[in-house]
Amino acid sequence: MSKPKLVVLTGAGISAESGLKTFRGAGGLWEGHRVTDVATPEAFRADPEMVLRFYNERRHQAFAAQPNAGHLGLVELEKTFDVTIITQNIDDLHERAGSSHIIHLHGELRKKRSAQNPNLIEDWVEDIHVGDLAPDGGQWRPHIVWFGEQVPMLDEAVPHVYQADVLVVVGTSLVVYPAASLVDYVRPGKKIYVVDPNRPSGMYVANEVEFIEEPASTGVPKLVERLSV
Repeated sequence: MSKPKLVVLTGAGISAESGLKTFRGAGGLWEGHRVTDVATPEAFRADPEMVLRFYNERRHQAFAAQPNAGHLGLVELEKTFDVTIITQNIDDLHERAGSSHIIHLHGELRKKRSAQNPNLIEDWVEDIHVGDLAPDGGQWRPHIVWFGEQVPMLDEAVPHVYQADVLVVVGTSLVVYPAASLVDYVRPGKKIYVVDPNRPSGMYVANEVEFIEEPASTGVPKLVERLSV
């Protein structure tokens, strides 16, 4: 007998509890930088050295962080459900926690890609510097979806949400599009759970929604208890 399908949409809130700072929760600054300085194609063209240095630092911070009880709780759900995690986060905390199926909407700090060919992707093992070239001659850059770029993994994520028997939203304000639009694909009558200290302002769905207004580290374990009954 197949397990019911549970899809989890995670955002910066779950990683923040592991010590990784968020952009939207920091007064519009990310590690002291405006998003237009470090997270757009224009910024990379204008000052690639600064942008690469910024992401080298983010990568070191992410690898030093550890999964928290929120990440580990989502792994527990795999005992009962067929779980797919769709994350807006670029860290690898879900992988290191042990989750089996993860879709990274906004890219991965574990990977780099050619600035000339977005499909030329390799593991990011060492810091990237200006002059480090991919096999096609393009400058290596982080495999990150910057503001103003397409979100290619969205097309893969949508069918999972549509097929879900349960949708869980953890640590996201649902104000960043197109990721926030995923909740619109939940079929009528399917249950939605939201784990976040603050109710997402961007959630306007007809489905029944149950809120657990706590951080992921305490809210996800409570969700696991409810869903395991």
